[in-house]
Amino acid sequence: MFIFQFFSKANEEFVRENYLKALELYSEAISADDTNDDFYSSRAHTYLKLEHYKDALQDCNKAIELNPKNAKAFYRKGVSLFNLEDYKSAKDAFCSGQAIDNQDENFKTWIRKCEAEIDLSTQESTDTSSQIKVGVSSTEKKELSSAEKIATTEKPEIINKPKPKHDWYQTQTHVVVTILIKQVKKEDLTTDITEQTLNATVKLSSGSDYVLDLDLAHKIVPEKCITKIMSTKIEIKLKKAEEIQWQKLERSPETEAVAAVKHFTPEGGDDIHKYPTSSHITRNWDKMVNDIKEEEKNEKLEGDAALNKLFQQIYADGNEETKKAMMKSFYESGGTVLSTNWNEIGGQKVEVKPPDGMEYKKWES
Repeated sequence: MFIFQFFSKANEEFVRENYLKALELYSEAISADDTNDDFYSSRAHTYLKLEHYKDALQDCNKAIELNPKNAKAFYRKGVSLFNLEDYKSAKDAFCSGQAIDNQDENFKTWIRKCEAEIDLSTQESTDTSSQIKVGVSSTEKKELSSAEKIATTEKPEIINKPKPKHDWYQTQTHVVVTILIKQVKKEDLTTDITEQTLNATVKLSSGSDYVLDLDLAHKIVPEKCITKIMSTKIEIKLKKAEEIQWQKLERSPETEAVAAVKHFTPEGGDDIHKYPTSSHITRNWDKMVNDIKEEEKNEKLEGDAALNKLFQQIYADGNEETKKAMMKSFYESGGTVLSTNWNEIGGQKVEVKPPDGMEYKKWES
């Protein structure tokens, strides 16, 4: 019984966002029973929260080895690989998970995100291969005299390098700005983020500076913004001050006019931002997600499936406190209580409430 006490306490710490303590307790549970795939999958989730993506991937692989039907393990494996920038393998993991649980719309969304990143990588490869070199062809070189060959070798090659690009997309809570510069060192990047401005300066290998100076369309929360340097790009994740949909990245009279009333409820119109804009295959990201939700919303379900769908919808539409309340009440009550009120249960333990006519008993080993 003590094994599941470790697991239950780990879940409680996870809900409270005490991820290091949760990690310790999940590890205790695994030490006591290393054959439970849910233990590994849950610890992988904690590693993801801590951004330890390689450790998360290792735990996901172990969970899948123990239970090849664990859809959550495939989902978390895909997220790990995506953050490790292995987009093709991430897509394969999401597809495998979707084959097990095709009701989870998150698989469809992440598969499209992987496809967008793969498209972007393909375009970058095309841009690199299309660089123009001005020189002498191999056929012409054979006909040159010795003196001409010497003169030719002294001429430097002229390479037309593409200028760095930047791109952006948004979620309900964040705006993500991507600068497409490869192999940037940490000391070569300087960022200055205020409530409504973003300045990023990158020292290039040529010795010059690339400067991105943006007057943002809406306000952000500077202390909750995150900058990541990856092998192929720089990603700056800006926390929105309000959960509204940004029609543009930079401030203009039009954006100021709609800021106070435009909530994040995309309708899939042509003016919705398309992610990523630099991809040679244009995808209306918001419209695709909307279409998926509409299809699933219209699907007729009965019995337990309908009830589960209702709970999933409440969880998906809820804010962070609603989600924490649902997870805490479910785990602490042994699955007998499901609350959405964090103010009511946040500061106390949720008691077990068995259905009428039934009695709750602890299993003794």
